[in-house]
Amino acid sequence: MKKIKLNPWQYLIISFLFLISLGTLMFSLPFVTHDQGLSFIDSLFTATSAVCVTGLSTVKTSGFNIYGELVLLILMQLGAIGIMTLSSSFILALRGEINLTHKILFLKTQENNSFDEIYHILKFILIITFVSEIFGAILLSFGFSLEGYPFWQSIHYGVFHSVSAFCNAGFSIFDNSLEDTNLIIKYTVMFMIIIGGIGYYVIFDLYRRLRTKRYFSLHTKIVLLSTFFLIFGGAIFIFFFEDGNISITDSLFQSITARTAGFNTIDLHNLHYFNLLIITLLMFVGASPGSTGGGIKTTTFFIVIYSIFKILKGEKEINIFNRQISNETVLKSFAILAAYFMIIFLGALLLLYHTSYDFLSTLFEVTSAVGTVGLSLGITAVIGTYGKLILILLMFIGRVGPVSLVMITSKKQKKIKIKYPKELVF
Repeated sequence: MKKIKLNPWQYLIISFLFLISLGTLMFSLPFVTHDQGLSFIDSLFTATSAVCVTGLSTVKTSGFNIYGELVLLILMQLGAIGIMTLSSSFILALRGEINLTHKILFLKTQENNSFDEIYHILKFILIITFVSEIFGAILLSFGFSLEGYPFWQSIHYGVFHSVSAFCNAGFSIFDNSLEDTNLIIKYTVMFMIIIGGIGYYVIFDLYRRLRTKRYFSLHTKIVLLSTFFLIFGGAIFIFFFEDGNISITDSLFQSITARTAGFNTIDLHNLHYFNLLIITLLMFVGASPGSTGGGIKTTTFFIVIYSIFKILKGEKEINIFNRQISNETVLKSFAILAAYFMIIFLGALLLLYHTSYDFLSTLFEVTSAVGTVGLSLGITAVIGTYGKLILILLMFIGRVGPVSLVMITSKKQKKIKIKYPKELVF
């Protein structure tokens, strides 16, 4: 029988579908909740939200018992790190080597193109993931103990929220997320979100910089610059347009969590419409490539904005930090931007046609799903079966990426052998 060969995008999508199917089965069982299990549509929605590290939920997370929370935690972890990373690591541990095919699959799905560093990157990904989550769990456990919870319950809450924060999943055991929690919890969660959302390659590059004193890559510089701008720019807008009604900490928290994490420390219904629009924009941009988050990615956002200014100034080459960004990268960035715009537009259109919610709330919910964020204005819990199916599809597309869905039927990149004459279009 002829061996079936999958390209990286097919492998990626099939692995996510497998996890979602397994999660749906587990959530349908009666022993994962305090009641009698979830309905099929709620099981499918919860599994998709966990695997796609979104955080949107049609049921209260507090309704899950310890077994249900464990299933949630495992799905979040697998969805964030990725089947490709874990399988590559196991092969490396057992065999001591990874064949060329597996290298290509791993590198393609991780948006990284360094064959020489694959062994170091694999080890580094696992180390930084579990060290960060353990460190976060310790701090959060201490924070929850200050809230008055018993010792073991504090550890329980600390571990769950540490994994959820690092994976940028946004699931919380509490029905009101992290509202009314202390500063230790808030700042630890913010730190975990940033570490999980900045991208493994950036952290690896920072680590190499400390060890070898080498220069930062252009990718790292762009990610750090855009991340700094989005975090503090968003926080400033949120703080000033609320006229002092929320603290600087909560403003900073909402700016950080909007970039694919999904926790909240304030009631979003009380925010000014301007800030809801700002948060929608932050959700659209999302995290960085190679991270646990979604969105169009910080690098795409930066290249698009920077290219627009350069083009309007009449410059033909896009140069930054003494490096030139290729036309192929610029075109890819605009293509990704357009693809996400189209998906959000169609998703909002479908929900508006079959529901009676206002435009901003619908746009907010759709962007949250596509950006795998998890922030909600309350629509998800009461949206009905049709709306849930739309959000499920949007969460899946947002996690695997529109490009992956297009490439699933592609065997190899097509090379155009014929070049046609150029002509201006006015």
